[in-house]
Amino acid sequence: MKLKFSKMHGLGNDFVVVDGIRQTVGLTPERLRQLGDRHLGIGFDQLLLVEAPHDGTNDFRYRIFNNDGSEVEQCGNGARCFVKFVTEQKLTNKRAIRVETAKGVIVPEYHGNGQITVDMGVPRLKSLEVPFIADGDAITHPLAIGDDSIDVTVVSMGNPHAVCVVNNVDSAPVAQQGPLVESHPRFPEKVNAGFMQIVNRGEIRLRVYERGAGETLACGTGACAAVVAGIQRGQLDSRVLVHTRGGDLSIEWGGPGHPVKMTGPAVTVFTGEIEI
Repeated sequence: MKLKFSKMHGLGNDFVVVDGIRQTVGLTPERLRQLGDRHLGIGFDQLLLVEAPHDGTNDFRYRIFNNDGSEVEQCGNGARCFVKFVTEQKLTNKRAIRVETAKGVIVPEYHGNGQITVDMGVPRLKSLEVPFIADGDAITHPLAIGDDSIDVTVVSMGNPHAVCVVNNVDSAPVAQQGPLVESHPRFPEKVNAGFMQIVNRGEIRLRVYERGAGETLACGTGACAAVVAGIQRGQLDSRVLVHTRGGDLSIEWGGPGHPVKMTGPAVTVFTGEIEI
């Protein structure tokens, strides 16, 4: 079976995007791991599958698979690549589309300047909604990591995030603490671990150890969660420039009950076909 695909990236967070509307796609966890292997397959942080919507009032359905074969609920950088893909492939002529995800509908909008804005929905801040095991809801929670304890703010952007503030992201122990936070027993569905350095009230630097993928050059939902966490902590204003290792994102959030809006680029690297 031959599979047509596009290789894309959002700030270095790289994807294989597959049209599941005009071709039949069979993706087992084993096949996903083979495709995601950077030496023996194509290589990607996540594979994005375009499908027809379940609800006819929406335009598409969007499924996301990590390179370890697991399926996840949401991906911000992937959402921008998704809208560019369906536009380039002439699957739609709309600038703003409604896309179903495992945790709700998102609304990406493709601008003429190459930037894409995604309404990522209203963040969930209650511990049980993340989900996170805690005695109650709080802006920060102490989390025991080996012999250390860090303070995390937990946020769901349709997928779970734990954000901690560090003095310098370059020296932050992301490789050591990231896997421990990701698989911490207080997160029943595991978690994306964000390490945020606050530059000023409108600017942060961020590294994210992603659940099922490891550290990536950028994480869109991680950027959203970090800004929400910083605003909740009283350390950030409503519009924040987020510097990741792959590039910059602009994040806006009006506070509890309001959706998070993320703006950034998406790039098509190449298109291809592989036999699987």
